[in-house]
Amino acid sequence: MDAWGLFTALAGPVVGSFVGLVSIRLPAGAAWIWGRSRCASCERSLRVIDLAPLLSYAISQGRCRSCGASIPWRYPVIEAGCLAIGVVSALGQSGPAALATALLGWWLLLIALLDAEHFWLPDLLTIPLGLAGLALTIGALGQPPLPQVIGAIVGYGALALIAKVYEAVRGREGLGGGDPRLLGAIGAWVGWEALPSVLIWACAAGLSLVAAKLIARRRFDPAAALPFGVFLAIGAWLTWWTGPLHRLYAP
Repeated sequence: MDAWGLFTALAGPVVGSFVGLVSIRLPAGAAWIWGRSRCASCERSLRVIDLAPLLSYAISQGRCRSCGASIPWRYPVIEAGCLAIGVVSALGQSGPAALATALLGWWLLLIALLDAEHFWLPDLLTIPLGLAGLALTIGALGQPPLPQVIGAIVGYGALALIAKVYEAVRGREGLGGGDPRLLGAIGAWVGWEALPSVLIWACAAGLSLVAAKLIARRRFDPAAALPFGVFLAIGAWLTWWTGPLHRLYAP
């Protein structure tokens, strides 16, 4: 593991703390860049010892040091998830690619959380994700620009067209407005050739969820909305790692 990988792995929990904060504050319309973190129960401003990723939760045994209120488990889980993304990226890549890989994973995790909990894919996150993809893949990783630019255009256009056709045929919205922009952003990272793989992985993830609910004998409404952004995020991460499926299984 080189210096890039070490930094990426160590940054994981810190980024996870930020991701957990943004996933709560952004949907609430609260300031998520500036402002002190406070206990949701007693409003006490949190100190450095309260904000150490993973460590503070373990030391306090999951409770506020002032009022004893339970700290939501989602915070250490997100921090651990970002740590895992950082470590996996550091072990699987070297140099700037390790940090770029982790950045994509962290960003997709935040987007997936917002879509899973609020059915919301804000432009504030999806559009900068695409711009970052173009900048990093072309500038830092030396990818040719044309496949990435075409990927962004085709990714957005394909889902936007499907959404329009579905709405015209069924008379109701089938895809949220953020889904095409998310796929466009993903296309800027993986390039146009990999977009079918992203969609295949995404559909497989969605069908797996439906199958799991049926196996668990939970009531499933076929007309119920599913957070497709979550599945696109999974598809993007898997495609980034494995590459396009047609290359993976080429003779």
